[in-house]
Amino acid sequence: MACFLVPTGEAIVTTVIKAVADKKGIESPFIKRMNWLNNMLWGGSALLAFEHVWHGEVTPWFPFLTNAATPEQASEMLREMATSGVAMAVLVTLAWIAMVSISITISKKSIKAEKPSVVTDKKET
Repeated sequence: MACFLVPTGEAIVTTVIKAVADKKGIESPFIKRMNWLNNMLWGGSALLAFEHVWHGEVTPWFPFLTNAATPEQASEMLREMATSGVAMAVLVTLAWIAMVSISITISKKSIKAEKPSVVTDKKET
């Protein structure tokens, strides 16, 4: 139906956030890696939209979404967006948070491993 619209909406918001953060020079590990989230959201939304077009649920004429023609169908469509669409968007966002957290942990460990240890010269007496 229209569940792909929720991740698409999130993708629009996160793309704007990333652009504003880049323009203002905001640096954080999550902002630096927000492209990962944007790519996952845009890619997933595009695949879901294609799948809905393929099954005839999206049409090139008004109302574009086949389940938006009557109030009953629109209600069902909104329910699906609120359940499936929100669940998909939240799941993708949680996966991104996990990816960034793991990336930060790995980076910290590799930086720690690269630091040379301090060796003190001990003279034997």
